[in-house]
Formats: sequence, C-alpha cells, structure tokens
Amino acid sequence: MTYQEFFNEKKVTLMGLGLLGRGVGDAEFLAQCGAQVIATDLKPASELSPSVDYLKKKYVNITFRLGQHDMVDFTHADMVIKAAGVPLDSKYVQAARDKGIPVYMSGALFAKFALEIGVTLVGVTGTRGKSTIAHMIFHALEKAGKHAILGGNVRGRSTLAKIAEVKAGDIAVLELDSWQLQGFGDLRISPHIAIFSNLMPDHLNYYPDIQTYFSDKALIFRSQKAGDSLFVGQSVAQLVAEARSPVAGEIPPPLPPEWQLQILGEHNRDNASFAVAALKKLGLSEKEIREGVESFGGIEGRLQFVRDVSGVRIINDNNATTPVATLMALNTVPLEKTILIMGGADKGLEMSELVAVAHNCKKVILISGSGTERIKEGFPHASVVDSLQGAVDAAMFESTTGDTILFSPAFASFGMFKNEYDRNDQFLKIISAL
Repeated sequence: MTYQEFFNEKKVTLMGLGLLGRGVGDAEFLAQCGAQVIATDLKPASELSPSVDYLKKKYVNITFRLGQHDMVDFTHADMVIKAAGVPLDSKYVQAARDKGIPVYMSGALFAKFALEIGVTLVGVTGTRGKSTIAHMIFHALEKAGKHAILGGNVRGRSTLAKIAEVKAGDIAVLELDSWQLQGFGDLRISPHIAIFSNLMPDHLNYYPDIQTYFSDKALIFRSQKAGDSLFVGQSVAQLVAEARSPVAGEIPPPLPPEWQLQILGEHNRDNASFAVAALKKLGLSEKEIREGVESFGGIEGRLQFVRDVSGVRIINDNNATTPVATLMALNTVPLEKTILIMGGADKGLEMSELVAVAHNCKKVILISGSGTERIKEGFPHASVVDSLQGAVDAAMFESTTGDTILFSPAFASFGMFKNEYDRNDQFLKIISAL
C-alpha cells in the first residue's frame, strides 16, 4: 500500500499541533493525501494562531480542537498520530488503543514507508550530541554528492512530508529523541545504521526513572536485523549488551589526531567518530569522509560563535538544556575570562558538579526560573535577572576585552519562552542589536 492510499479518506486525529512547524507540516501533508484531519492541542487557539491561520486558509479537510482534547476524537478515528512528549499515561492514547485504533508517530511513519520504498535509514540518538552527529553525516553525504534527506528532531520540518521526496537508494538521516523512538517501537522497526552515543540523566520530569528513559532510547536497535549496524559510545556499551541487542554494538575508533574540526570541544571529536563510522558503512571513501567532517561548520545553538563585540566573544550554546551539556561547553573556554549566562526551568537533574565548576567563571548571570531557584544559593555573587535581555545587558556590563560571554542555560525554557527555539531566536536577536 502506498502512503497516499494509507491516508486517503481516513479520519486522522493529529495530537499536538504546536508552533515549531512539524505539526503544521504533518497536518498539511495528511490533508494533501486526502485525509480528514482533526488537529487537537491543549494550547488555546490564541497561542497557536500562526499555525491555525495558515492551515485554515488552505485546507477545508482540517478541523481544530484547541485548548482541550475530546475523547470522541480518539475513539472515533481511523488512526491517531501523537506528537513527541505526550505523557506516557495519556488517557486519550490509552482509550484509542482500547478501541483497537492504531496510534502512530509521524517520524516512525516516515521510516515505515521509507523502508518499503528502499531508502537506507540512519538513526542517531543519545542524550547529547545527536544533533551534531546527524547534521555532520548529512553534510558529508551532500558534499559527496549523495541524495540524502535530514529528518527527525529537526526544527520546522515535517519528516513525514519528506516521504514524497525519497526514492529507492536514497539515504535518510534521522535525529531521534527518546519520544520519537516510541513510534519506532510501536511499529517494531529500527534504522539500518543506528548510533547510540551516550546516556545521561535527562527528562526526569517526564520519565519516572532513567531505566524507562533508556528503554525508549533502546528502541533504536531493538528491531534491527542481520546485516544492520549499531555504533555505541563507551558509556552505554555495557547497557546495550545487557539489553540483548540483536546486533552487536561497535565502539567507533577515535578520530585521527591529524583531522582538524571547525567545531569546538573534545566531545565533538567523539561525535565525529560516530559520523565517520556511519559514513564508512554508507560506502564513502576516506577522502570524502574527511572532507565532509572537516568542513562541517556546526549548527545553530550548539557552541555557535555569534560575533565579537568590542573584543568580547559571544557564544550561543542555547541547546544546552542539561548540566552535563553546560559542563562540556565550559571545557572549551577559559573560565577565568568567561561570563556564563545560565538558568531556567527545572528538569530535576543533579546540578552540584556544574555549580562547582561554574564558580571558577569570571561571573555568573542567572536567568530566573524554577531551576534557578534551586541553585541560586550556590552562587551568592551571581546576578539574578528576569529576562534574557537583562542577562545580556548584565554580561556586557561585566565584560572587558578578551572575555567570552557564554550563553549555556543548563535548563529547559518552560514559561519564559514559547520553546527552546524561541529562546535561541531571542538571544540571537539581542546579540545582533548590540
């Protein structure tokens, strides 16, 4: 069955519309395939107006249920497509399953159809580094002239809609967080080449414990078959072996010391080693791989050098939403000349090591939030501000020529920003106006 036939004239409940573009892209794709779509989201219409206005103008076969969910949409549908982050114990998802209605996730549906078409799937997961690894692989493939697409947890893109772009022999590189992998588990599929870089405490405001978090991550290899490949980091190799992966995990060799990366940090050499291993499996020559890896310039929000202002370097590490990520960022800068901007919403993670290291910074600026409340006693000389603009202003006031301002939050962005990407955009806008 083609993807068009799969969706045509089906009543589809799309759970989670959002403002990131992925939900909008999913809804648009489903409507173009002839589905009758009900887009439902707990956020009110006033918050989702850009998404709703765009879809209403173009599609009569999309209706909206906003500010609430209605159980009837989940018990009287041909299928439910749920967004990432839907609670594990969602009564709406359970009601659909109790009625025998299939519950899917859009990224996993893309993978299902891509496999049937004959696309080679590369999946990348891990608490840290998955974005860099996925983007690096994709960059190297493009540079080598291969036809590849990048999907999964990528800002503003519906991975499902990309099924219309692929053909047999293409390569799809998917950045997969633990939530998206739930959909792979439901369909019992895994990528041909799977990368599981590391596992650190994260999302403990969602998962009851780290073992449940690992169980979702492990879906990247659970349904692999003979001939597939699995590359794992040293820190998770034993966990993966104990989970009885159907394919033995391989730890990639270190990046050759003479290879020079454009991106900062020793941890990015580890990330590059995974990209190299995957690219070898995909048939690229060593020359193509080295050229691709060495020419990769990084991605926005991950140790991104933004600009120099009066001799002060400004680095955007917005996507550091855990203490481990901010610790990695601090390893790349001279602490005694670094002004650290951090803080935000709590995710229940251990912060003591980060607090100890951050004490060595020239100055710490804390943005208010539930996480900041938990750690601010550990920074008696820090400035606590109520806005990102205030944080940048305070950092600039404290800085002198030769200093580095590092924006590396270590927390989530709930409350003060629409989402993590909104925080990133606001920071870049503030810096551009200096």
